[in-house]
Amino acid sequence: MTLGLGAAGIAAFPLLPVAPLPQVDFPTIQVSAQLPGASPDTMAATVAQPMERQFAQISGLTDMTSTSTLGSSSIVLQFDLERNIDAAAQDVQGAITAASRQLPANLPDPADLSQGEPADSPILILAAHSDTMPITAVDDLADTIVAQQISQINGVAQVLIGGEQKPAVRVQIDPIKLKARGLGLEDVRNAITLATVNAAKGSINGTDQSFTIAANDQLRKSEEYNDVIFAYQNGAPIRVRDVGHAIEGPQDVTIGALVKETPTILLLVFKQPGANIIDTVERVKSSLPRVYSMIPAAMRLDTVIDRTETIRASVRDVEFTLLLTIALVVMVVFISCAMFVPRWFRPPPCRCRCSAPSRSCISWATASTTFR
Repeated sequence: MTLGLGAAGIAAFPLLPVAPLPQVDFPTIQVSAQLPGASPDTMAATVAQPMERQFAQISGLTDMTSTSTLGSSSIVLQFDLERNIDAAAQDVQGAITAASRQLPANLPDPADLSQGEPADSPILILAAHSDTMPITAVDDLADTIVAQQISQINGVAQVLIGGEQKPAVRVQIDPIKLKARGLGLEDVRNAITLATVNAAKGSINGTDQSFTIAANDQLRKSEEYNDVIFAYQNGAPIRVRDVGHAIEGPQDVTIGALVKETPTILLLVFKQPGANIIDTVERVKSSLPRVYSMIPAAMRLDTVIDRTETIRASVRDVEFTLLLTIALVVMVVFISCAMFVPRWFRPPPCRCRCSAPSRSCISWATASTTFR
């Protein structure tokens, strides 16, 4: 029986969960929306409030928390324990679609939703950097390849980009030169907006055939923006280069990330509710060789923070304590048996019949058998 219990314990030991608290995870969904340049009041009134009206109609919703900051709004939705998280996500996506008609038309991206507790800390932080590639190119690869590959791993809830440096073209205008020509900044903005619209071009219809006009008129390089015509004076065109210039750089120059004084793009990995932290991190690290095969050799991925290091150390301490406890218990049991074993369990004393004068023992007897 003891050997059976010991074998069952050894077989069950690798299956023990690693978690700081009991498994009680409420279905939680976070919805985020960005409108660059908008004040917190504007975000709350024009972005958060229309979505909150739609979210309040979802069944099983127990708590809703909204936070609006400069250019961003975040709404956290918590549901009943019995609510299926996937079904709740579908209801939330439907509510976002219903509220899209009331949201500002100039939102750069639709509202994004993610499953998981927003208060959780990332279990792993990776740093993407390169010595030869521009940081905007590293950001594009980290967002389109690395983050998507890691998000597909079992146990990973989402991967956020820290210190994001999305590539963009910035147009810098000299107000003095613009005022000298009697124009304003709005004239330049409208012209640049209309110059890079990706819209239908039309078709050419003949008697027998019809041809679709296909042309890529989107501007992607700074030199192309410098040639944009935004006004005419005295029959002569006024281009962007006449009153300023366009440069290539990050979309937002006020954010960034540095690791050992090196510009870096951070990848923050979050786990799914109930997932094993150690197993999830092991799966992420084992997938990095496959990720390296998809990105240029000049781009590197380094581990900045790994929360499992302290967890592994704690688990090793617990394992050592268990083994030491087992050894001490076994030792105490054996010592107790040796010192306090009952008399009936001890072997009977030797009964010798000796002959004189040599007095040598010629036989001895036990309780049932006599040996010679």
